[in-house]
Amino acid sequence: MSDTRRRVKVYTLNEDRQWDDRGTGHVSSTYVERLKGMSLLVRAESDGSLLLESKINPNTAYQKQQDTLIVWSEAENYDLALSFQEKAGCDEIWEKICQVQGKDPSVEVTQDPIDESEEERFEEMPETSNLIDLPTCELSKLEEIADLVTSVLSSPIRREKLALALENEGYIKKMLQLFQTCENLDNTEGLHHLYEIIRGILFLNKATLFEVMFSDECIMDVVGCLEYDPALAQPKRHREFLTKTAKFKEVIPITDSELRQKIHQTYRVQYIQDVILPTPSVFEENFLSTLTSFIFFNKVEIVSMLQEDEKFLSEVFAQLTDDATDDDKRRELVNFFKEFCAFSQTLQPQNRDAFFKTLANLGILPALEIVMGMDDLQVRAAATDIFSYLVEFSPSMVREFVMQEAQQSDDDILLINVVIEQMICDTDPELGGAVQLMGLLRTLIDPENMLATANKAEKSEFLNFFYNHCMHVLTAPLLANTSEDKLEKDAVVGSTKSSTICPDNYQTAQLLALILELLTFCVEHHTYHIKNYIMNKDLLRRVLILMNSKHTFLALCALRFMRRIIGLKDEFYNRYIIKGNLFEPVINALLDNGTRYNLLNSAVIELFEFIRVEDIKSLTSHIVDNFYKELEPIEYVQTFKGLKTKYEQEKDRQNQKLSSVPSILRSNRFRRDARALDEDEELWFNEDEEEEGEAVVPPVEKSKAEDDFPDSYEKFMETKKAKESEDKENLPKRTAVGGFKFTFSHSASAANGANSANSKSVAAQTPPAGSNGSSSKNTNLATTVTATKGSLIGLVDYPDDEEEEEEEDTSPRKRPRLGS
Repeated sequence: MSDTRRRVKVYTLNEDRQWDDRGTGHVSSTYVERLKGMSLLVRAESDGSLLLESKINPNTAYQKQQDTLIVWSEAENYDLALSFQEKAGCDEIWEKICQVQGKDPSVEVTQDPIDESEEERFEEMPETSNLIDLPTCELSKLEEIADLVTSVLSSPIRREKLALALENEGYIKKMLQLFQTCENLDNTEGLHHLYEIIRGILFLNKATLFEVMFSDECIMDVVGCLEYDPALAQPKRHREFLTKTAKFKEVIPITDSELRQKIHQTYRVQYIQDVILPTPSVFEENFLSTLTSFIFFNKVEIVSMLQEDEKFLSEVFAQLTDDATDDDKRRELVNFFKEFCAFSQTLQPQNRDAFFKTLANLGILPALEIVMGMDDLQVRAAATDIFSYLVEFSPSMVREFVMQEAQQSDDDILLINVVIEQMICDTDPELGGAVQLMGLLRTLIDPENMLATANKAEKSEFLNFFYNHCMHVLTAPLLANTSEDKLEKDAVVGSTKSSTICPDNYQTAQLLALILELLTFCVEHHTYHIKNYIMNKDLLRRVLILMNSKHTFLALCALRFMRRIIGLKDEFYNRYIIKGNLFEPVINALLDNGTRYNLLNSAVIELFEFIRVEDIKSLTSHIVDNFYKELEPIEYVQTFKGLKTKYEQEKDRQNQKLSSVPSILRSNRFRRDARALDEDEELWFNEDEEEEGEAVVPPVEKSKAEDDFPDSYEKFMETKKAKESEDKENLPKRTAVGGFKFTFSHSASAANGANSANSKSVAAQTPPAGSNGSSSKNTNLATTVTATKGSLIGLVDYPDDEEEEEEEDTSPRKRPRLGS
């Protein structure tokens, strides 16, 4: 019993005048030799560590508040508080403090906080001055009472004496009776005096007085007194707002009358502090510190009482997930939880942990899974906010839930897939909700916040789950917008827009950019899993199709994805890029950009500069062998000449090694080029070449949902299509007329070097106006190259370059859709 009685929370007051929870433990009073006196010790109940060691100083002013709080200051800006679980424990420690200081335990404050000059002044006064005589509580005395209250505010000791007199004589209730009389008589002067009196009493900063003023019996009269500010021509209508406008909604009836009363009291006191009372001046900023503490501890108590009332929360969850619950009721329930979770953010870590664990035990995640899939936008938005609080609190808890759920449910209704679908189907033109959901997904798949156990079970299990059950849903829009059938439809001249989404629709481009950002994050953090997925889906080739987008930000996202892959300096990836000839779309983009000096130009050059500086030999050889003739005219940077130099140096080294081998060995020995593949690797790459359109490597076992992801995606987009206007822009057509153009097929046969007459260029080839219908032919990379060796601008534009820029405006290599 003694442990429970002595159980306390330790609080300190921070710079923002908010109480910080330092932990829960058990308090005792004992003599500490090091401090040379009786001291308060609090040891943590979790590990027995020392939370507090404070000597009971004879001159320190200790305050007892609300029967279970002891507050004091140890330094000028260091306030402490002990919040006891039981009143009996608080009384025991209070008696110890009073015993050390030689005070009567019946007092609420052990010392008067006064300065030296004030102390000397009061020592000279006669003994009768220890008490303040209050005027009788009559209408004729209101002015005298107001003068008395306002006069004591500058003196700490007189504030304490006045507070004691007001408390002992029940003076406040008599004063509020006079308020009702003045209001009935329209006594404006008396009402103005009452405003000054009540405001002054609040500034006395006494918890015992607050308990009287904020009781159900008195609080509305206190608010009424504060309506009659003498500085205002007309009184405010605060009581009308609190009783008529502000409605207390009980989504589930609260049976605990104490809890209901505490909620009402906290709302009204918060209203008094935030709305009614004027912003305190520099000299008054500490006058309301106790009021702030009063509100804070009330909120802590409300959360604790709601957590303990499992019947109430269980009923809320039951109605939230019940199909029979009407939409309006469900909206109120979700908004209740949203406010409840938002309120929890003001709590200290220990209280917040307990709060979310209670919600998790009651089934908040299954309930969210249901409401996030509903049509009501407001309900979905509130559910997303609640989900964000849970992910921020414990990503591991959410991951554990979805992995357990996968054993019992289909992929379509998994919580993470519901979240991905909401991201894909966001109808907001700026995709505000999608950005928020993308951030939550990123947190969930981040290995950095996965528990580091001995066998690393969480990381491996969750990533296996995510790539098997969820990744196909995330990449569905990307794959759907870069499919071969889609590109063929968009390439038909004069055809109607028969596809679901145009890749160059601005909202869709934003969505694809978000998906690419998440995939880029995966490349950096999921080396094994994402590598297999990229190879099986030939994903990089599909992503690089987006280099043709008229939206520069999307082209840059695609380029960033490739840059992250190359940045890993993984020869496995490098061979994949070489085998698929995946530099073609990047160099196409550079040549189409012409001589513009913009972000796309800089990003492409930085990619090649990285390859040169890091001396990635396989990629250097591939670039020089296949693309140097087209890149040679670019002289405003030395990147490409540097690549050629690296290539030639490596070639010389290989020749020197070869020449050092005796001729008899050379004739009987297979000479391997530096870029040659191992025999096993060659077999691995060529395993599925016969099947056109298949993955570069044999795919791993695919889930049923992954096989029909295009149908699922079409289903996802029906809602979105119905709520947004169709963007009528067609894919811009790229032409090879007058300039160099690579053919870039996304089929596997093209990746393996099979040049077919039916291979489609990534940029649809269309006849230019006035060409009599003859289609322009794709220039063969190995044979004909038309390289324009026009003048190129430097990294800095000078005034005398203006004529060149006018000529460059007609350059056939530019992409007119990109900003200069």
